[in-house]
Amino acid sequence: MPATKHVFMKKFILTTCLLLLACVAPANAQTENGQVQTGQVQTAAQVQNGQAQAALGQTVKAPAKFGCLRYDSLLHALPEYGAMQIQLQKLREKYEAEVSYNEQGFKRMFAEYLQGQKDFPQNILLKRQRDLQAEMEKGIAFREEADSLLQAAEADMEQPVRDLLNAAIEAVGLERGYDYIIDLDNSPLPFINPALTEDVTPLVLQKIGILRNK
Repeated sequence: MPATKHVFMKKFILTTCLLLLACVAPANAQTENGQVQTGQVQTAAQVQNGQAQAALGQTVKAPAKFGCLRYDSLLHALPEYGAMQIQLQKLREKYEAEVSYNEQGFKRMFAEYLQGQKDFPQNILLKRQRDLQAEMEKGIAFREEADSLLQAAEADMEQPVRDLLNAAIEAVGLERGYDYIIDLDNSPLPFINPALTEDVTPLVLQKIGILRNK
């Protein structure tokens, strides 16, 4: 009887251990499975984060936007430029009248010299020659000065018109977010992709109208 009881106890203990192992094993498996799932979730999050960063990078590196216009053509079409040209023409005519007057005086002196050179004494002849030389140099100097003054006047009168145009171009460029606005009249670029450019001439003209009223 004691031997039978001892065998029974050993079977009971063995059965109990097996039951305990059976209960613990699924828990461990669940824990391991849980760890695997957690790792998978973390990996998916990292992938999504990487995709988001890649998408952000693509946004930052989006194709550049360019504006384009013909600067000289636009400048010459402005009413302010036309008004400036009228004032400049009046000033040019004034200088031309003065130059013409000086030239007429030189022509009269030269005609008198030719008419009387055979009869003039030597000292008078030499004086007339010196006077003609001085008058000719005076006329040349006045014409050169007039041309220089006209160029300076044109630059001074044109600058406010250029300032207006440049301010309008800058405002449009900032509002539209362009990297560059290309001047097609003076561009050294042999090719400009039309898919990446936009003609900003209407926008600039509209902006000039706004700036005029300020």
